Amino acid sequence: KGMGKNVVAVRHPMPYGDLAKQKVQRFATYEDLDLHDCTIEEREEYEPHIDCGVIVYAGVDYEAILREAEKEADVILWDGGNNDFSFYKTDLYITLVDPHRPGHEVKYHPGETNLRLADVVVINKIDTANASDVLTVRQNIEAANPKAVVASPLFVEEYEKIKGKRVLVIEDGPTLTHGEMKYGAGVVAARKYGAAELVDPRPWAVGTMAATFEKYPGIGTLIPAMGYSGQQVKDLEATINAVECDLVVSGTPIDLTRVCKNIKHPMLRVRYELQEIGKPDLADEI
Repeated sequence: KGMGKNVVAVRHPMPYGDLAKQKVQRFATYEDLDLHDCTIEEREEYEPHIDCGVIVYAGVDYEAILREAEKEADVILWDGGNNDFSFYKTDLYITLVDPHRPGHEVKYHPGETNLRLADVVVINKIDTANASDVLTVRQNIEAANPKAVVASPLFVEEYEKIKGKRVLVIEDGPTLTHGEMKYGAGVVAARKYGAAELVDPRPWAVGTMAATFEKYPGIGTLIPAMGYSGQQVKDLEATINAVECDLVVSGTPIDLTRVCKNIKHPMLRVRYELQEIGKPDLADEI
């Protein structure tokens, strides 16, 4: 709740089931995620908001969603991920760019559209990216839409547990499959904090998880958190448990143990927290 205001986040469409039932969805608690039978991908988008005490709306009818959100919100935050631009006319447009994938900010639609529409551009993860890649992103922003620049580093609780361990990394699913990213926050953290080895999970992959690796052979030595069905969740958990490793490092934005409740390996979560570098900063712009 920024500055004493009630903030509601409205997320872009992610329903996979009965669309009539999903006209307007409201998520205020973790139990609401179960109530609406959310996939892991949906949880990855909604759960971080709930962690911060922010209510999330989603669904199908974005006129109806807006009217419901307005009843309890002073500020509405459109959260479109990388999949769309805002469905609503905005007062402040913030776009996030990633120097681990330099050039993508002007390569994809609607990513470039979001860059050009932005009032504020946030460059993420600069403490773990190559300086040349950060420069490439800065130059692309300057060419397309010169705006404010902010940055955020990795945040890992008990990071010292990573050093010297054989680590299995789990990452956000869609980013590593059709998103064309070759690694995420989990891999960056494992390398940064001295993992002895990144364990390749493919020899242990079962069922739909094995099929995912066959479909996307470029995924590499990590597990994408696939969970679009009950069977995928079961196969994800079975694969994690089968892998011979010392530690699981989870770079997916959710607490995976809420979905996969019987993971036998110790697990650390990796997150990004905002640390603003230079002026103007995001708070000033807001």
